[in-house]
Amino acid sequence: MFNHLNIIKILIIKAYLLSAIAFAVDKPNMLLYLSDDHSQTDMSLYGNPNIPTPNLEKIAEDALVFNHAYAASPACAPSRAALLTGLMPARNGAEENHTYPQLSEHIKSLVSSMQAQGYEVVAFGKVAHGKGNRLKIYGFDTIETVPGFYHPDNIQQIEKKVTHYLKNRQSDKPLCLMVGVTNPHVPWLRETSFAQKDVELPPKFLDTPATRQHRAMYYQQIKELDDFSGRLMDLKNQYMGQDSIFVHTSDHGSQWPFGKWTLYDYGTRVPLIFSWPGNIKSGTTDAMVSLVDLMPTLIDIAGGAADQSLDGYSFKTVLIDPKKPHREAIFTTTTGDTNKNIYPSRSIRTSEWKLIHNIHPEFAFTNHSDLLRRFGAGAYWNEWWNLAKSHPDAMATIIDYYSNPEFELYQMKKDKWELTNMINAPQYQNIATNLKSRLQNWMEAQHDTVKMKYKPKLLSEPKSWQPEGVQLSVEQLNHLKTQTMH
Repeated sequence: MFNHLNIIKILIIKAYLLSAIAFAVDKPNMLLYLSDDHSQTDMSLYGNPNIPTPNLEKIAEDALVFNHAYAASPACAPSRAALLTGLMPARNGAEENHTYPQLSEHIKSLVSSMQAQGYEVVAFGKVAHGKGNRLKIYGFDTIETVPGFYHPDNIQQIEKKVTHYLKNRQSDKPLCLMVGVTNPHVPWLRETSFAQKDVELPPKFLDTPATRQHRAMYYQQIKELDDFSGRLMDLKNQYMGQDSIFVHTSDHGSQWPFGKWTLYDYGTRVPLIFSWPGNIKSGTTDAMVSLVDLMPTLIDIAGGAADQSLDGYSFKTVLIDPKKPHREAIFTTTTGDTNKNIYPSRSIRTSEWKLIHNIHPEFAFTNHSDLLRRFGAGAYWNEWWNLAKSHPDAMATIIDYYSNPEFELYQMKKDKWELTNMINAPQYQNIATNLKSRLQNWMEAQHDTVKMKYKPKLLSEPKSWQPEGVQLSVEQLNHLKTQTMH
């Protein structure tokens, strides 16, 4: 009897040890690195030689780089809430900027889902949106923010806190570490190592001295977030293991005209680099993914099963085989940002086409940049308006910014900067009708009623959005808008 009991005990101990080993192997440590307001096209990794990102390129050598990754919304709060809940804005409750998800027993966060898989989940810097109790709702084991946008040593403070945490960590749980910087969110600081004459300007930008100055300042912010990615990767390898996961993405596109707060690709298409040495192939993939897919993917890798009611779903199969497709269409939404931006739009994007529905085309599109025109953010708008007074083409660009037709249709493979609206082209009416129907059906399934809290600025009341000294009539606006569309 004694020997028999000993054998049973030995078997139990062996089973425990084997399960512990499997737990360690099957649940890799994870590091998620978030930038803030960073369009995918603004980095050398994605083919822009003017903005070198050598550290992210080095990381990408042993990673899968997604060419088609998209934010759920082109504003900080709704985008981050969608990433952390796996639900689109209308379903998680964070629809406008500076609003927050309504977490409940039916709406879980990535944090609690990873904790259920045995992970310790911690965050440093800007990961979730908000402060104080707004951050506590997610239930991080540890969360520490640092002084943000106006502090030039933001990254240094985050790095110091992350390093201290990793050096002194005692837990034997697998770790899910999230690190968020505010680069390249405005304001961009004056000091820059980039020459103004060397910057590139997207097609719709007006070429003025202040635009080039701000563009060079913006580049510097990207350089710094790239530099940090290399040091962060070193910390991961040292303290979390070289076979741990490293993911880099951004919440949405940059705060430039036709970027943040819009549903153009410059506002919604983000970098996504997924490194998991020894487990996935390096290279690139054209699989279309949304940031709501990141939460179920990490849960899947951790050995769990994400709630089937989520809007996101795992792209683990793409990590294993980059040639596999994921989504046939991407949906994105934007509603507003307090009283500076009240312009609800919804879109559907396939690999070939994008349809944007501007739900209130009678509204003037505005945001903090053009209304406040602060140095380091949108001061170049003063020069844009001055140039427009004597250059009709410049005025046409400005009108294209402030006003939009109800529907926009772009052939993305041929028109990546969305310059030619094909909504009235006879040969594409079947495509437009189909996309309109699909978008409407999706909105209804989401119970998306387009809630707005603030009073909009109307195109018919130019004084509410035009700078002083400019007298542009509604007739001129309509005329120029017609010219722009053609």
